[in-house]
Amino acid sequence: MRVMAPGFLLVALVSLAALSLYLFLTLRAARTRGRLRIAAPATGGSPEFERALRIQMNTLEQLVPFIGALWLCGLYLQPLFAALVGVAWLAGRIMYAASYAADPARRHPGFIIGMVATMTLIAGAVAGIVLTWLAMP
Repeated sequence: MRVMAPGFLLVALVSLAALSLYLFLTLRAARTRGRLRIAAPATGGSPEFERALRIQMNTLEQLVPFIGALWLCGLYLQPLFAALVGVAWLAGRIMYAASYAADPARRHPGFIIGMVATMTLIAGAVAGIVLTWLAMP
């Protein structure tokens, strides 16, 4: 089955953007590891590398609930709403990554934006699923 509605195409694009952001952050951590000559499996030794690695890993941790909630909210509530909230999540994660790399103490606003977006998508998914269930004969 192919989901062709424009709203679902936007949800798919947001999903691809989120995955691309994660891959970019992964490559940035790997390049930093190589440039600073930090041999695997070491995860310490340089504050710059430790920040790059935490940015990557925290984004992975946040990506899992985000992708699931994005699609469930899009499928059961409204795809355009889910896509717009997904764009807010992306903006928050980009803000988080840039601020954490510059000064870890300034990472909180981006983190909060991403977390609120994820919680909004989860709430939307729950509401949509409950409404769908209640509408069943």
